[in-house]
Amino acid sequence: MKKLYSLMMLISVLFVFVSCSREEKKEPVGLERIGYQYEDTNAPIVNKKGAIKFEILAPKNPLADDYNDMLIFKNLYDQTYVDINWINVSESSYQASKSLIMADRRNLPDAIYHAGFSEQEIILYSSRKQIIALDEYLKYMPNFSKILEDRPDIKDLLKSADGKIYSLPRIEEMGLLPYPNLLFLNKEWVGKLIDTNKINFLTKDELEDGLNLTTEEFRKILELFRDNDMNGNGQKNDEIPLSFVYQNWQGNQSDLYGAFGVPENISHLTVINDKITFTPLMERWREATEYYHDWVAKGLIDMEVFSQSQDAFLAKGKAKDQKLGAFYWWESETVVTNPEDYIVLNPLIGPYGDQIIGVANNPEISKGNFVVLSSCVNPEVLLTYIDRFYDPVISAQINYGPIGVVYEEELDSKGMLVQKPIPDGMTADEFRLKNAPLGIMYLGEYHWKNVVNMEPRAVLRLERLEKVAKPFVYPGAKPLPLLSYTLEEINILSRIETNLNDFMYQKQTEWLKDGGLTDSEYQSFKKTLNQIGLQDALKVYQAAYDRMQAN
Repeated sequence: MKKLYSLMMLISVLFVFVSCSREEKKEPVGLERIGYQYEDTNAPIVNKKGAIKFEILAPKNPLADDYNDMLIFKNLYDQTYVDINWINVSESSYQASKSLIMADRRNLPDAIYHAGFSEQEIILYSSRKQIIALDEYLKYMPNFSKILEDRPDIKDLLKSADGKIYSLPRIEEMGLLPYPNLLFLNKEWVGKLIDTNKINFLTKDELEDGLNLTTEEFRKILELFRDNDMNGNGQKNDEIPLSFVYQNWQGNQSDLYGAFGVPENISHLTVINDKITFTPLMERWREATEYYHDWVAKGLIDMEVFSQSQDAFLAKGKAKDQKLGAFYWWESETVVTNPEDYIVLNPLIGPYGDQIIGVANNPEISKGNFVVLSSCVNPEVLLTYIDRFYDPVISAQINYGPIGVVYEEELDSKGMLVQKPIPDGMTADEFRLKNAPLGIMYLGEYHWKNVVNMEPRAVLRLERLEKVAKPFVYPGAKPLPLLSYTLEEINILSRIETNLNDFMYQKQTEWLKDGGLTDSEYQSFKKTLNQIGLQDALKVYQAAYDRMQAN
């Protein structure tokens, strides 16, 4: 009932914002009258402020300021004279009510930012004429058109089944996203256990980054974390031996499976020697699941991993008394207030000697991020405004925050943007999310070398990944890229994927929490997967992947 009420409130808010503006909006504005131009990307787009106005629906992170108050958007208004009324809603409400928003045709905004449209949704809403094809407007987007000219791979990726482009992408190529998990261990706690002779398989001199531990050695450490008052606050049961965010895009459980030779990720799909592989069918996936159920049952893995949000997980690391013995994340600096007390481990060594990790399917190029709705008049003006987001200097500010707040006003000696220190009392994530909308932009290898310095924590991540992640990737494994499908293939996947993903999540969660993954249960599981259509889906993925490779 509460969820339904929240959805109705969201629709009501959207109706009020958009319908009120619709009363003011007339026929398309004459382009000559407003002095519209698109060729000079440093000049205003129209001849006076407020000459034209658009409404953009934008789900946002709860830490972010209202987009109408964000300095980056105020600056863009000063630079372009195009007025945007940002209609912010929560990310969770938007995801739950996206179809309801699109169904209310009388009160649609002009566009949706952070749209998160899947390929199936793009096909659906384009066939209903609710979102417009962007191809005829690309000539009004000089920055983005240059990207497509230089990167035909991006252009091919954006094309829908009918060969048209309906959405704009976010492109951030840093080499980070395939490796979203690093395992951190509280070396101070382990040092105490060594000093009290509770651990005899390590010395304190070994407690440094790149430490190798077997799963059984790690289990022993976690048991000692559980059974002792490691933080010295007089409470023996407030320590959390191992935590992460189950099925989160980063800091998840997947790399635990690598100790059993399974290159797992949260989508359970990976490419191995150019063949699409469904990891739960691999040898030892079942054994790994049962093994880690034992860790859950014995309190070695935080039971709240299955329900906690990313924010709740991060709050545990900021508790007054240290609570986290070990955790998965990209960097300790974001999770805990005492990162100097933690070391990053090499992947765990499993019972058969495996020491590998899988790769995540987190795309560095993501489509479906921005769509223009058929309710928009003068889409060429709106898209010229949005084209400014693909200027690399503006892209950096969209992604991290504005010059003068997040970036220094003076460039460094190489002529590149450099970030200011993070204000006291804020984490890097908090500072970024408050000031940056994220979303559509383009920052690639050239820009990191010539336009903008990477944020310090990204540099740290890359340094660590080179040492404790990339050398351990399963041989021949690589991420499943974003693929382009035929209309027939999209119809097949739309019939299968949701049921397949829901069933997979349900069973893995059940087995990790409650156990019971017997041989007969596993055989039944595989049978149900095929009944849902797993093999048909794999054939579609493989065919689309092979086409991409052939091109």
